Amino acid sequence: MSRFAVLATAFCAILASVSGSPVATNETVTLEKRITHTGRGTWYEVGLGACGYNDIDSSYIVAISHEIYNNGGNCNQYMRIENTANGAVAYGQTRDECMGCDATAIDLSPSLFQALGADLGEGVLSLSWHFMSKDWKP
Repeated sequence: MSRFAVLATAFCAILASVSGSPVATNETVTLEKRITHTGRGTWYEVGLGACGYNDIDSSYIVAISHEIYNNGGNCNQYMRIENTANGAVAYGQTRDECMGCDATAIDLSPSLFQALGADLGEGVLSLSWHFMSKDWKP
């Protein structure tokens, strides 16, 4: 093989490794820490919620504890909710405050409660849940 072919191959290899390298920017990316909570889930008939929206029972709505309501700072944020008994997962939108819920308990719209594989007659579920990133939508 000629020297030119060896040099051309080496040059192509270097060029390929550089073009696959990440590009440095001045942007700072902040990753949100995801905390998974476990707690009790109940259902309620939705309506005008603390976030100021008039919702209906067929929407996937969540009321969170007054302890984490954050003066409305969590309004409209989606949550991933899992029924720990059967593994069913659904996503609900935070639109209300639950004054009677402890920090890890949530109230769900009837349709969201049923989407987790439960009958309304059950009344209470064991759940795990976490907030999705602020800009996430299903």
